[in-house]
Amino acid sequence: MHFLNGATPSHDLTYDDVFMVPRHSAVASRYDVDLATNDGTGATLPLVVANMTAIAGRRMAETVARRGGLVVIPQDIPISVVSDVVRWVKTRHLVFDTPIELAPDQTVAEALSLIPKRSHRAAVVVRDGRPVGIVSAADCADVDRFAQVQHVMNPAPVVISADTDPRAAFDAIDAARAVLAIAVDADGAMVGVLTRTGALRATLYTPAVDASGGLRIAAAVGVNGDVADKASALLAAGVDCLVVDTAHGHQDRMIEALGAIRALTPDVPVVAGNVVSAEGTRALVEAGADIVKVGVGPGAMCTTRMMTGVGRPQFSAVLECSAAARDLGRHVWADGGVRHPRDVALALAAGASSVMIGSWFAGTHESPGDLLEDSNGRAYKVSFGMASARAVANRTSAESAYDRARKGLYEEGISSSRMYLDPVRPGVEDLIDEICSGVRSACTYAGAATLADLHDRAVVGVQSAAGFHEGRPLDTSW
Repeated sequence: MHFLNGATPSHDLTYDDVFMVPRHSAVASRYDVDLATNDGTGATLPLVVANMTAIAGRRMAETVARRGGLVVIPQDIPISVVSDVVRWVKTRHLVFDTPIELAPDQTVAEALSLIPKRSHRAAVVVRDGRPVGIVSAADCADVDRFAQVQHVMNPAPVVISADTDPRAAFDAIDAARAVLAIAVDADGAMVGVLTRTGALRATLYTPAVDASGGLRIAAAVGVNGDVADKASALLAAGVDCLVVDTAHGHQDRMIEALGAIRALTPDVPVVAGNVVSAEGTRALVEAGADIVKVGVGPGAMCTTRMMTGVGRPQFSAVLECSAAARDLGRHVWADGGVRHPRDVALALAAGASSVMIGSWFAGTHESPGDLLEDSNGRAYKVSFGMASARAVANRTSAESAYDRARKGLYEEGISSSRMYLDPVRPGVEDLIDEICSGVRSACTYAGAATLADLHDRAVVGVQSAAGFHEGRPLDTSW
């Protein structure tokens, strides 16, 4: 990447401060662009879901890995639970989604509490492992909440075999005008479900899978306590990437933690952060990090910059840190600050191998929280920062009341934020579609067939606030 007219800016830049200039391109279509990363994680998309409790759970991990990205399970989750999540995710089907299953005698009230956890708003009624019907939110409307779902369900309009080609599945679902198809094995037992859009996505995305064909998943560990023991347990659980995470990565405890983890000779990539300088990047790489997490304070839930004045505009931080990592044969993840597909493209152009996303994905069906509605009937989920009072309370629940109270005095981050679901894009896959569309188009404008080409060919200019505003679309006339 180089700056337009060779002029290096005299001040640090955010994503809003910059733009890419179109170049001659031999890339005819956005579908000709390969978005696979080269950082050793095995991801086929440059997207990583941040290790935040309100965002990264097993449902998110399954869905994102099926499309090629990676989810990092937070360090606050007990190791036994992480092990169960890893085991569950790795047994998910690479094409068919895991449905909500209901027994015939379960109530409509139970169905309504579970159905919102899927963007297709339906559940499968199963008897002895075999599907017997489908129940949707519409089926439960104006029905006694204690009625059994077997009395309100509908027969499955499309049932396909587990080896059905996604294109054929798409045609069958489309012809039946069905919400989804149920896939069964040779014995009639349910394997999973597939929506019309899911079948289409299965032909466009490549899942991120390990050597055994299981979906990939990462997990985080902190720098306090017995780091080696925790890391060893995560590696034994089968995580595909280990993230050593703390707000201030350029410190002795991080260096010591990386040393302890490297002594385990892990055969998976080790990520460490966060830093925002070349000096910090080199320190973590020299201590054993394969990938460095870049970003202090750009996240939507983070108050670090307002509380402390510490941080750095994210585009410049990624640009400098990625150059330092590249010189050492390593990589960086751009962590935080992305709010539009353009920001992801610019982070990749600046040299990041992947981009971490948190709050943007919080308002989706796949995030762990319950789906709520405000007074106007708008659906939302509650998100919170990992240094907030809420997160600190969860993290220190086993400590004494005094220690918890003392740590609670110095929290940073937002404890409760409403992240509204976009009615047009309520699922994380919808947002992945939007992001990948933007990034692929950015690559075609730059004449880049790969992410490495994008970084090599990108020409970036600096713009005023008015320049950024000029590029924003209008939903009404002026």
